[in-house]
Amino acid sequence: MTEDLSANYALYENRSGYGKRPALVMVDFAKAYYDPDCDLYAGVDDALASALRVRAAARAAGVPVALTQVVYHDTGVDGGRFWQKARPLKAFVKGRKTAEFADGLIPEADELIIPKQYPSAFFGTSLASTLTAAGVDSVILTGLTTSGCVRASCVDSMSHGFATIVVAEACGDRHPGPHEANLFDMNAKYADVVSEAEILAYLSNVSDGVAT
Repeated sequence: MTEDLSANYALYENRSGYGKRPALVMVDFAKAYYDPDCDLYAGVDDALASALRVRAAARAAGVPVALTQVVYHDTGVDGGRFWQKARPLKAFVKGRKTAEFADGLIPEADELIIPKQYPSAFFGTSLASTLTAAGVDSVILTGLTTSGCVRASCVDSMSHGFATIVVAEACGDRHPGPHEANLFDMNAKYADVVSEAEILAYLSNVSDGVAT
């Protein structure tokens, strides 16, 4: 073992690459992260702006788009141990403004909305089976937060057999430390972490949802 981080992780230097039929998954872009009066406020405006640019490119390429939305019963009974552990989840009780999609993110009629109660976009939801039935072989991930629901979704995406691509600028967290550390680790083990410029270049070569 070496003290140098890059050298220590050099054995993980490998890219799994892009698939032929991608889908874009936008994880938990909720008003809670943009409301200064909310416990979950993170001020991640740049991440949303990047994600919206990626979404526009995906839609232009005919790539399916799914948006996750955390929604809880008033009592939090459907949140189980996650609700018990993470007190700020009260911001996602159904009907609260903080549970709504962030300003600027208006779901289109043909976009899939995935309600969830746990960190991963795949756990306890129909997302994996829906993507598989549509012939999707790869998932492009954007969202909030990098160290939480994005990471959980990344691991599950890979575990379900999807080539997984995480767009660095289109993800955000409360602090740059956890953000960068989790991007580093996801890139090492579970996904290809790419820049917005790279994913836009890839999407420019996708037509009717299929990469050329």
